[in-house]
Amino acid sequence: MIMMVEEAKETARRWVREEAHHIPRLWGAFLHGSINWMPDDAGFPPDSDLDIMLVLDDSDPGLKLGKFRYNGLLLEVSHMAKDEIQPAEKALGMYHLAGSLRAPTILYDPSGELSRIQKEVAEGFARRRWVEKRCRHAVEKILQGCRLDSAAPFPDQVNAWLFPTGITTHVLLTAGLRNPTVRKRYLAVRSLLSEYGLLALYEELLELLGCAQLTRLQVESHLVGLAKAFDTAKQVQRTPFFFSSDLTDAARPIVIDGSRKLIEEGSHREAVFWMAATYVRCLKVLACDGSAAEYQEADGGFRRFLADLGIEGTADLKARIEELKAALPKVWQAAEAIMDANPEIED
Repeated sequence: MIMMVEEAKETARRWVREEAHHIPRLWGAFLHGSINWMPDDAGFPPDSDLDIMLVLDDSDPGLKLGKFRYNGLLLEVSHMAKDEIQPAEKALGMYHLAGSLRAPTILYDPSGELSRIQKEVAEGFARRRWVEKRCRHAVEKILQGCRLDSAAPFPDQVNAWLFPTGITTHVLLTAGLRNPTVRKRYLAVRSLLSEYGLLALYEELLELLGCAQLTRLQVESHLVGLAKAFDTAKQVQRTPFFFSSDLTDAARPIVIDGSRKLIEEGSHREAVFWMAATYVRCLKVLACDGSAAEYQEADGGFRRFLADLGIEGTADLKARIEELKAALPKVWQAAEAIMDANPEIED
């Protein structure tokens, strides 16, 4: 039986109520991510998790709790220092955060301060100057991420291209007052660009990722390799990473089954970004905790995947980063066109 969104929210509230007194320096908590964009009477997607953001009175919160099951729901619990969210102007300018505070999402707020911040964010969320600031924040994240260290392990070099490339979708989704979702970002931006008559740009975004010409058969074959690397990594992992809970039995339905579902629905190209990101994570675990043979097998599959994306080595990554930077003015132009045409945006 599918859980409804309203029930999922209440489940999150229950977890916070039960755990609040066990969490040192907990200042507040709110719902984060995609659930804030779903109607209460909709079914909560079985291939999604529910994000809870804990706000701590601490400048160094440490590693997040990550993904785990609670009362039949997959939660992902992260945390941030309260200085990152106050004053409200700070939250209003952060593209990955403001959307989670545009509606009443507070789960825990003993001081009432978090609710006041939420109210201010809601009031300013659709004002043009804040929308532009959030779009610029996304562009800054792209440029900051494009720092490729040729001496770093190759999976880390790939991340220096992959994640900045994926944030191009967030620039546009932010301009459209849409959720800058993580795993389904390309699916979401395809819908947005279609709505605003900018679908030609979508193919260019896929070209930057290298998957515009990929066939369903190719992506399916790479998912087989990724699934094997995932299962090996979740078995051997011992070293803690910030993403460790994403490589577990609890997370497998989202990463592997969720990718398979996208492929089956005809959105195989839209599955590529998170498949590549997960491959990198698997390799980082296997480099620390796996055997040489386990790493080599996963790395072989990863290299074949990258080859289909047009990447053979560091030189290709450097070239693709330059292509990404060259594309940013066009992405920004499209973002401005969306802001101009969006009736929800206020002066």
